[in-house]
Amino acid sequence: MIFFVFLGGWTIGRNVIDTLSNGIITSSISIESGSALLLCIGLGILLANVIGVPVATSMTTVGSIAGLGLATGTIRWAVVGEIVVWWLVTPVISFWAGAVIGRYLYPSLDRRVRVTTSRGALLRIDRDGILPTLALGPNTTAQELLGTALVLVSACYMAFVAGASNVPNVVAPVVSDGVVGGDAAIGIGTIAIGLGGFTIARRTMESVGSDLTEMSLLSAVLVMLTAATITGILSFIGIPISLVMATVMTIVGLGWGRASRLVVEYGELRGNQTNATESVKTGVVAEKATENHPPTIARNEQAATSATELFDPGSVAKFTSVWILGPCVSAGLSYAFFAVLPIGG
Repeated sequence: MIFFVFLGGWTIGRNVIDTLSNGIITSSISIESGSALLLCIGLGILLANVIGVPVATSMTTVGSIAGLGLATGTIRWAVVGEIVVWWLVTPVISFWAGAVIGRYLYPSLDRRVRVTTSRGALLRIDRDGILPTLALGPNTTAQELLGTALVLVSACYMAFVAGASNVPNVVAPVVSDGVVGGDAAIGIGTIAIGLGGFTIARRTMESVGSDLTEMSLLSAVLVMLTAATITGILSFIGIPISLVMATVMTIVGLGWGRASRLVVEYGELRGNQTNATESVKTGVVAEKATENHPPTIARNEQAATSATELFDPGSVAKFTSVWILGPCVSAGLSYAFFAVLPIGG
């Protein structure tokens, strides 16, 4: 995965680097200012990961650079305004994309391309022939192997986009004035991101993967493809956008779409049962009560109850508040820091 993160930063990520290093403020960022920015950004993200909240790194970075621009009078308001507009639009697009998939496409996709897991190894080594070959595990089906391959490909795609959107946050503050080369900075930034992913980011991954909604493997694939595509397009045009934001809102939309479908189906079945009961009361067709057998309703009552597990408003509110406060706090701290210390610019 680290290779794909590096590839994303090396290619599409350069467009975002240009925006962060030369677009938000009119002057270049000195190496001293860049180091101070990275320190402020890193401390904020470290705290968020420790408490398990997926803070938007891109938003924190933009806020910190904007604070520097405010302190030195070099901020480009038009560029900042364009970025903020995309910050407002992206969650809406991500949510409704996930909602449409969850409500209208997920059931049919789940029937056709259900990604299942079986006990035992996915693959085994067959030594019966002249040369050892790979074969399916004892309980592995061809569909499971295909589904697992799809998950891995989707994860690589998302890692590529993660590099395009997150590597610039590490690189931009220190390459603006040309003291540090962009290629070397991208390599170092990729290593740092990989190290963070293996260590302190585990709690955040658990928070995103389980607190927001119940996630199946198929859901994970759909979320990765949708969020990565939205973020990748914006990174290509140079917008510093958060992959976390797109991912979380796609997860929320998918969970809400699936939950709303369950509730609607449950309501329709309730209506059918009520009609059947009225028919029995009037003596029209007594057998109709058995045709609309209660066990079906009972199973769907359980499904409707579990719909609440597909969408957790409390977690959504927590993440949204962090997104709003994150760039504001980082901008304020950066402004105060550079207004007091004469190293801005």
